[in-house]
Amino acid sequence: MPELPEVEALARFLREQTTGRVISAADLGSISALKTYSPALADLVGRPVTGVARHGKWLDASTGPPGDPGPHLVFHLARAGWVRWHDHVPATPVRPGKSPLALRVRLADDAGFDLTEAGTRKRLAVHVVDDPHAIRAIATLGVEPLGPEFTAARLGELLTARNQQIKGLLRDQSMIAGIGNAYSDEILHAARLSPFALTRTFDPARTALLHDAIVEVLTDAVVASSGKPAAELKDAKRRGMRVHARTGQPCPGWDGVPCGDTVHEVAFADSTLQYCPTCQTGGHPLADRRLSRLLR
Repeated sequence: MPELPEVEALARFLREQTTGRVISAADLGSISALKTYSPALADLVGRPVTGVARHGKWLDASTGPPGDPGPHLVFHLARAGWVRWHDHVPATPVRPGKSPLALRVRLADDAGFDLTEAGTRKRLAVHVVDDPHAIRAIATLGVEPLGPEFTAARLGELLTARNQQIKGLLRDQSMIAGIGNAYSDEILHAARLSPFALTRTFDPARTALLHDAIVEVLTDAVVASSGKPAAELKDAKRRGMRVHARTGQPCPGWDGVPCGDTVHEVAFADSTLQYCPTCQTGGHPLADRRLSRLLR
């Protein structure tokens, strides 16, 4: 799933490529992807793109000339969605069906982009709205972790709001916007914290350590993604991971010195997480509930 760093890079890329260009067509390839009916997709046609913003993991393309704000094309790529840019959009008509193509946006000079989604579980969401905050998932987003409002004190308030595993809090979009499964693994490894640590056990020193890790990991990832075209962002993300999706591989440790352990994996919610026992859990592997169920 694209997370804050990749979505920020996509926002910057689309902003650079589309701002000032006029939308000439918006063709739906997946009827289930469109979640709104008014304004209509057709209302985007003939309007210039005036900017592209990010809200957590959501992308927001605004339209309309100065003084005449038009509808916003807002979309969430979900787990398997992506943006594919075309310098020249294919001439083949878009036909709703089983294709990965969810939406094609054509610009007046024949450039444009596709929203695509792999797999059979279609969760990519497209909204056309006058105000992005009319979308409940955006209106209820938590604090922006790279914004000035995200301080160690604010994080401390979130940690004490409810006693839960820290991995779950990091992924909760109503608490902190933009972090998903991959970067929560990376943040917890950087902070050398167990993903199952309970939030109300954090003292000020531990809270400051976690705050620094969140800001550092996300900032580094944004910098690494910056300037890359959409087609290269997935590979850049994979290369930057230290523990996520590296099960069984040597833990990279710190300061260029491997710790000597390997990356472990356990089930968490609807996915899996990766961590290093030596760096994060005092050398003790976490119990994997999947194995526990098999042994019953």
